[in-house]
Amino acid sequence: MNNLEIFCICIHNKLLDKVKELNYIPVGLGSDTFSSGWTRDNSGINISSKNRFYGEFTFHYWLWKNKLNSIQKDKWVGFCGYRRFWKNELSNSDEPLDINQKILKKIPTSWENYDVILGKHIYLNQIPLIKIVKYGKIAFLRNPGAIFNKGRSIRFQFDMFHGNGVLDKAIDLLDYNEREDFKFYVRKNISFNYGNMFICKSKELMSRFYETLFPWLEKCETILGFELRGYETRTYAFLAERFMAYWFNKYSKVHEIPVIYHDLTKEQL
Repeated sequence: MNNLEIFCICIHNKLLDKVKELNYIPVGLGSDTFSSGWTRDNSGINISSKNRFYGEFTFHYWLWKNKLNSIQKDKWVGFCGYRRFWKNELSNSDEPLDINQKILKKIPTSWENYDVILGKHIYLNQIPLIKIVKYGKIAFLRNPGAIFNKGRSIRFQFDMFHGNGVLDKAIDLLDYNEREDFKFYVRKNISFNYGNMFICKSKELMSRFYETLFPWLEKCETILGFELRGYETRTYAFLAERFMAYWFNKYSKVHEIPVIYHDLTKEQL
């Protein structure tokens, strides 16, 4: 019996057959016209109208409210995107394997002692100084330690690319027990888990995560709104990405594996 159910999140209807060939569940988000073979986020209880801002998390909300309880108890539930996939650790990335051989298809028995699978860390401390001078002058003033690589924290990177002070204002809206820990996390860490993806073996744990995440993001709407432009449009997804890494590492036993890039819109299966 397959012990893994992976939802592959896409924004292009043309990818339906490719996702099915991977034996993943096709999830269609965004404004494309999707055929009947897709799982969508716009039925039942949903926030699909916020997809431009929340990204893949409008599907997470739909799953939480409409489907999570019906998933088999012994299933691991995971998420990937049409350009980012979980690497099969048993494969050698140097070999000329097709995508079906490169990506994760089942949970190894050696992982049963873990609760959650996250992507390998992406490090932020290699931002060139010239880029900081060009884009991050105000962020640097708020984070003077960023003159050194070890000071280029999650908070500094967020200030630099997603709006100065936005992360701090959002953190202030968390309940106290999360607020202080998350604040410490973003100021002291120079990396977080890559890919806005996770795999979890506990519906209860996922539900607890969603019960914390979505009320917080809704509070953030009161200060950030939806008059967002350019790269800042997905601010809610960027907030969720950092919080996901923090929360699962705090409350569960995590195993990290690589995430590989493979664009289904450009490559043949």
